[in-house]
Amino acid sequence: MDFGKLTAASERMPRDLLTVSSRRFQCCANRPRRCVNRRYVAAHSQPEQIASAGAGNGSPALTLKLQEQKQQQQLVSMDFQSRYGATEPRKGCDVLVEALERQGVDVVFAYPGGASMEIHQALTRSTCIRNILCRHEQGEIFAAEGYAKSSGKVGVCIATSGPGATNLVTGLADALLDSVPLVAITGQVPRRMIGTDAFQETPIVEVTRSITKHNYLVMNVEDIPRVIKEAFFLASSGRPGPVLVDIPKDIQQQFSIPDWSQKMKLDAYVQRLPPRVSEPSQLEQVLRLIQEAKRPVIYCGGGCIDSSEEVREFVEETGIPLASTLMGLGVFPQSDERCLQMLGMHGTVYANYAIDSCDLLLAFGVRFDDRVTGKLEMFARRASIVHVDIDSAEIGKNKQPHISIWSDVKPVLRGLNRMLKSRDMKLDFSAWRDELQEQKQKFPLTYPCFDNDCIVPQYAIRTLAEITQGNAIISTGVGQHQMWAAQWCKHEEPRRWLTSGGLGAMGFGLPAALGAAAASPGIPVVDIDGDGSFIMNIQELATIHVEKLPVKIMVLNNQHLGMVVQWEDRFYKANRAHTYLGDPDAEAEIYPDFRKFADACKVPSARVTRKSDLKEAILTMLQTPGPYLLDVIVPHQEHVLPMIPGGASFKDIITEGDGRIKYE
Repeated sequence: MDFGKLTAASERMPRDLLTVSSRRFQCCANRPRRCVNRRYVAAHSQPEQIASAGAGNGSPALTLKLQEQKQQQQLVSMDFQSRYGATEPRKGCDVLVEALERQGVDVVFAYPGGASMEIHQALTRSTCIRNILCRHEQGEIFAAEGYAKSSGKVGVCIATSGPGATNLVTGLADALLDSVPLVAITGQVPRRMIGTDAFQETPIVEVTRSITKHNYLVMNVEDIPRVIKEAFFLASSGRPGPVLVDIPKDIQQQFSIPDWSQKMKLDAYVQRLPPRVSEPSQLEQVLRLIQEAKRPVIYCGGGCIDSSEEVREFVEETGIPLASTLMGLGVFPQSDERCLQMLGMHGTVYANYAIDSCDLLLAFGVRFDDRVTGKLEMFARRASIVHVDIDSAEIGKNKQPHISIWSDVKPVLRGLNRMLKSRDMKLDFSAWRDELQEQKQKFPLTYPCFDNDCIVPQYAIRTLAEITQGNAIISTGVGQHQMWAAQWCKHEEPRRWLTSGGLGAMGFGLPAALGAAAASPGIPVVDIDGDGSFIMNIQELATIHVEKLPVKIMVLNNQHLGMVVQWEDRFYKANRAHTYLGDPDAEAEIYPDFRKFADACKVPSARVTRKSDLKEAILTMLQTPGPYLLDVIVPHQEHVLPMIPGGASFKDIITEGDGRIKYE
């Protein structure tokens, strides 16, 4: 088989027409696209196809993007000093590692195996890249996500073929849904063995096609510099997302003299990026709606994470109150009186009241997720809707806006802020804010207090938040503890809140925390976890000890899958269906004993069962050098409130009750 000709052919073909099957490697010219929605089509359109489509395009925006891209590449090339001579041959694995170095990568999360050994050998020859050896590939990709979410840089993880690659699947899906810039590199069996069901062969390009922004199978060693350059550009531009690069072992071993001046073949992709400057007429329409509104609300999502300064300025100029999604927490300071905190299923009553009562909804960087909207036709039913999003597939997908702006949020807000400053619009929404303030006083976030000195989970999180004052990076697993952390932590700055939002992947908390600790060594990192989530990636206790990452872990241990138990209580007459995680033969004991796991990994730990001892235990955790595990025993009957049941609306909101009450 002529791999050179095959690679050249694949460069010209749409990616979904190039199939790597478990039985054969084939070019299927008539293969139908298997897409499920417009998001898939938008995210998975082949960036390289018909590369000449962008050629000759005279649009200023496209020209500017290409010029900036070229200048950035030249700058990196000028500053970078290779350890190889310009004409010195080196292995493909060394070309790969140098390509990562040229992208500014300083940390990778990689677990070795047969098909990726060459890459790890090359990493040992690098003087700029630190490899953090997580104890499971799912742990490493969650760690790469934590690194990316907390730093804003592209996270990088590396795994071997077969089971190593498939262990990355959950993380890739999570990164796609939460728009996390990620490059996942996998080893693959040698080219001659592809399609033969070789040992540890998995067609990972096919497996991950629908859960990545783009992916590559590198069939020519000379393509590595360009492919890595493209992968980083794709991961971080437009709507960020994960890119997978699959590299056969013989490509890693093949000697080559890399050409670092290769241009990216992404003209068509760049052409499809949103315009950098919004149309003034659209901004004028938005301002007119704001001027006419009496009860406007900002609905702020994860797409605003890099536009925090602009969001704050916009609120300052307009006085419009703001409600945040789970992914948007920290974009606007919670301490500001105009902040309504989180909206949605477990959002505050006043945030959901504002959405239900508003006459103008300014939706910035959001996707109208079902956990936010509930019953779609009832969501913001009285409001005119302005939707600004970088992904055109999200606009009108769930909720039809009255004004849609396809753009990054930052330039739109900058344009609006300039126009607001240049005009005397005399906006006054004080009566609306007073109405919302009354709702805050009438329906504050609360939790029960008991006389028996037991620790309620909300109190534990609130105590931690009061001590850290919003200065720590907080990661979570998924479940009740995640929602309580969203409600009770002090979210003052962006990139201090790390959680699995769209996918809801349990086991995310600890690996994400270690990734954040690697990215931000000067900032305290605390993983608030549940016992169910924590045990899913508990092996990473070994990683934080060996890698000397000072991650603090506060486990809210109720011996149950708390969120599922809550739904059982509310909707299944409290019938327990495999949600108890303790030892049924010794229910009085705490099982398993996480302190023994920690001790086995040489991580200091403690357990606290009484409210009177909690604050001192948290202070000890935070003040102890290095990693630390605090096992906080809490009752399993507590419910996350408020709660809008799935598919319901604001009028159905639940504000009272717990697992001690029977529901019909």
